[in-house]
Amino acid sequence: MKGLYCRAAVSEAEAKFIIQETTLPAVLDSHQVRVQVKACGLSPLDLKLLDDLGIQRDLIPVGREVAGVIQQVGSKVSFFQPDDEVVGILPLDSPSSGLCDTIDVDEHHLVHKPEKLSWVCAAGALRDGVCAYTALHTHARMAAGHTLLVLDGASSFGLMCIQLACYHGVKVLTTSHTPQQTSFLEQLRPSVVRVIPVYDSSSDLLSVVSEETGGLGVDIVIDSGVCLHEEEPEEMKLLPHKHDIISVLGVGGHWVTSHQDLQLDPPDSRLLYLKSASVSFLNADIWTASSAQQGRYLHILKDIVEKMSAGVLRPQPEEAVPLYEGTVAMEMVQRRQKRKAVVQL
Repeated sequence: MKGLYCRAAVSEAEAKFIIQETTLPAVLDSHQVRVQVKACGLSPLDLKLLDDLGIQRDLIPVGREVAGVIQQVGSKVSFFQPDDEVVGILPLDSPSSGLCDTIDVDEHHLVHKPEKLSWVCAAGALRDGVCAYTALHTHARMAAGHTLLVLDGASSFGLMCIQLACYHGVKVLTTSHTPQQTSFLEQLRPSVVRVIPVYDSSSDLLSVVSEETGGLGVDIVIDSGVCLHEEEPEEMKLLPHKHDIISVLGVGGHWVTSHQDLQLDPPDSRLLYLKSASVSFLNADIWTASSAQQGRYLHILKDIVEKMSAGVLRPQPEEAVPLYEGTVAMEMVQRRQKRKAVVQL
């Protein structure tokens, strides 16, 4: 049996992905299940995070979002039976690559997959769903009547945030990076209140948000990257400046950022203080890095797949690639040439 692994390099962009032979133990651990993988989602590897957590290996397993059918269960497994359809995210220290025909995984990392939900959709959208739940529910304490600004709403993560917020009665504003994204976002149902194009120099984020909120600002901002300085590379030009994000926050507002190297200058901190606003860092891997809130995490996974099955969350469909294209697809994802990839086995 073969799996996809990463040979770590100096930088994430230089990481090499290779196919490696792997074997499963003859006997399952008591709380493990053996899963025949039907689809696997590929997301960029955060090698620095693994290093910070002390997870150092010559070969790092690739592909953690999996959907499949249980073939065998351990002696103390209580949640599943053979032939159950399941979906889940493998832990950061998992020795198994999700791009294997069969993997062994602890039952506490899986939930049942609804029958109506496809393998590809389940594996491809699960991580974005976890990120959206973590940002809106865990960090921002979203509630009906709040106003939310989602930056880059046409991304797979942004789309999940928009749909989840609309479902809970939140007023949503979002930004778009191209005319095509603007058209797509304006046609969403349930619809967003306002789509703000940031590729047009005539568009002013601050003035539009002020107009839509009566000058009060938004309750929640969720970014997909931040421009820290005036002089930034060309690919960073469409990202909002950190001071603009703080400026659009209302009193008691909450900024959820995925920018792990965020630096706030004294004027930025002062403005946050004056508004009694707060900043949270979004690290979706924290759920599998710690078992402190395992029950809550499983509840989130279950709710995500049920909402996708019911059509409340409608992720952008990912075109599945066959297993023999998995290495090339992962290289594109790691270099950020592609946001997401799903391999169908």
